[in-house]
Amino acid sequence: MVVKVHLAGYEEFSKFFDKFEASGKLVHVYFTGSKLPSGESWCPDCVKAWPIVEKQISQLPEDSHFITVEVGDRETWKDPNCGFRKDARTKLLVVPTLIRWNKPQRLNGEQLEKPELVEMIFNDDD
Repeated sequence: MVVKVHLAGYEEFSKFFDKFEASGKLVHVYFTGSKLPSGESWCPDCVKAWPIVEKQISQLPEDSHFITVEVGDRETWKDPNCGFRKDARTKLLVVPTLIRWNKPQRLNGEQLEKPELVEMIFNDDD
C-alpha cells in the first residue's frame, strides 16, 4: 500500500522533511493550494489537476510515499517571501506542482492536466 501523508503549511512541511528519511524510497510530493470550506482548493488549476493525479496514485509501487502539501491560502501563496518559494528543496513557482523528491522529475501547473505526463512521472525510472 502506498504511504500517504498530508501536510498543511510551510512549518508542517519543514518539520516533516527535516526528519523524513527518503533514502531508497520512491517519494512523490504534490503541492496544492489549501482547501476552502467547500473541500476544494482555492486554486482552479489544482482543482483541475487533482482528479488526474489521484487516479494515478494507485499505480505507484506499494512501498512508495505520496505526500500532499497544502501551501496555504491564496494570500500566503502569492507572498514573494512564501517559504515554499524560497526553500531550496522545493523552489516552487507554480501550484499545483508534483515532484519526485530528491530527483529532477517535476510537473508544474497545466502539465498536471495531462494524464500521460502524470503517468510518466509516477512510472519513469530514474
